[in-house]
Amino acid sequence: MRRTILLAAVAAVSVPAFALAAGGSARQSAQAQCRAERAAVGSAIFKLTYGTNRNRSNAFGKCVSRHAKTNGKLESSARQSASHQCTAERAAGQAAFAQKYGTNKKGTNAFGKCVSQKAKALAHAQEQSQQQAEINAAKQCKAERAADPAAFAQKYGTNHNKRNAFGKCVSKLAKQQHPYVIPGP
Repeated sequence: MRRTILLAAVAAVSVPAFALAAGGSARQSAQAQCRAERAAVGSAIFKLTYGTNRNRSNAFGKCVSRHAKTNGKLESSARQSASHQCTAERAAGQAAFAQKYGTNKKGTNAFGKCVSQKAKALAHAQEQSQQQAEINAAKQCKAERAADPAAFAQKYGTNHNKRNAFGKCVSKLAKQQHPYVIPGP
């Protein structure tokens, strides 16, 4: 009886840990993106872009959360696109496909290896493109704000005191530059 309860408890704890590990790559990638973005645009601009509390000290967490969500979507879309690409490639020649991607004796794991390889490459390229779009957008918004701060706040601000203008500007311009779409097969 105790053994059954212990096994049930271990299983209950290990399932969420596994689920977190699976989503860890998107979060780790998001942390790296946010560090690079903060280094590229500077701490003050980074805080203006992502910070939401009074002193904007929550900027890094907000950045990671936003990028992790987007990265998760990108990774899912990349897997789907990679699956289509690998299916087409496998249809062209089974033996050559197994030889190219298979790592076990008979090459039976070739499809999974192909999807994994292509999905990682697609997702990484999209994440880099997204990061560059946000850095460029932050620089454009900084220049626009410097030209006329009052007009900038009026144009982009959406809350009662227009303090969110910089973040809204970056978000709008980044989405125009990079619509977060992975091309299909």
